[in-house]
Amino acid sequence: MILIAKTFAGVEDVLCGELASIGAINIRKITRAVEFEGDMEVMYKANLYCRTALRVLKPITTFTVSSEEMLYNEIKKIDWSQHFNLDQTFAINSTLNLSTLTHSQYVSQKAKDAIADQFREAFGSRPSVDIENADFRIHLHIYDDKCTLSFDSSGDSLHKRGYRDLTNEAPLNEALAAALVILSGWDKQLPLADFMCGSGTILIEAAMIARNIAANKLKKRFGFQSWKDYDETLWFKIYDEAIAAELPSIGVNIYGSDISGVVLEKARQNIENAGLEGDIQLSKNPFQTFTVPSPEGVLICNPPYGVRITPEDILEMYQTIGDTMKQQMKGWNCWIFTGNLEAAKHIGLRATRKMHLFNGPIECRFLKFEIYSGTKKLHKLVKPEQGELEN
Repeated sequence: MILIAKTFAGVEDVLCGELASIGAINIRKITRAVEFEGDMEVMYKANLYCRTALRVLKPITTFTVSSEEMLYNEIKKIDWSQHFNLDQTFAINSTLNLSTLTHSQYVSQKAKDAIADQFREAFGSRPSVDIENADFRIHLHIYDDKCTLSFDSSGDSLHKRGYRDLTNEAPLNEALAAALVILSGWDKQLPLADFMCGSGTILIEAAMIARNIAANKLKKRFGFQSWKDYDETLWFKIYDEAIAAELPSIGVNIYGSDISGVVLEKARQNIENAGLEGDIQLSKNPFQTFTVPSPEGVLICNPPYGVRITPEDILEMYQTIGDTMKQQMKGWNCWIFTGNLEAAKHIGLRATRKMHLFNGPIECRFLKFEIYSGTKKLHKLVKPEQGELEN
């Protein structure tokens, strides 16, 4: 069957690799998503294992829709009682692009009416809608009056791993954090650090990767578990195999720090929820005083973009980040993920790699700085050329 895994713009190649590793075939990149083929086992594995996927959709049908009446009639043609029952809840999500229909919420409402009317006519009653915790989720994607109707096999977004009960004000999405770790090329042997770790998401995702812990091991329920063709035996076989493949802790190899004790307590709780206390060490200190645990390592940091900081303060912060890396992190590869492209220029080092990514709607760069222990030309470059980060 054909399936579609949603992800972030710029992360499609990473997701392609993940899908290939679980046996998916005919893998094809599309915008913010990857189309692939696989059987039910591959679909289950995609939900359990893929760290950078947000949802796994199963397209069911396509049809032309140029009016509300056409939409209603096409939705009502489907025998919904074959897919879910009266006592199950459902929800509909719609996205529109270049369509004569212009209001996604109204499209969802019209589709909901068609499903409810069909059940009511057949059974004298109708299932309830539950936007937050639906048993059965339906996705409508309308592009240029072509509607693709898909079933959501994931349920809640796959970035909701289940370990992060407590967060700071602007937490990094778990799936995006995992993508940053993978894109950094971290070999799992060298120490990894985040000296502005916040709620610990980058650290936790790195530890899960190092120990081969399935991304969604802690997720309580997936959408496919409410489907009528759900194969419980197959699912528990896949889940048990994932547990058996986990690697034991080798001791602390991942380090985080933050200036806020309150935020660090949130990180500690999240780490404990993930069962990774023996893999991650936290310390309370400003990033300027972070002490590297080894002559070599990898830093991955997502500093503030400046939403709640004055322009002068944010530029000074990024300059200090650059100074700290030069002075404190010689021998390390340092990666900075930021949505403030102007502030990034004030790091004062030339990035040896630049990746164009998005954090939701925010255009970002993932920048690599190789901090050499000797005297390198890199250290003599006080400031990157104007416009260097534009590409």
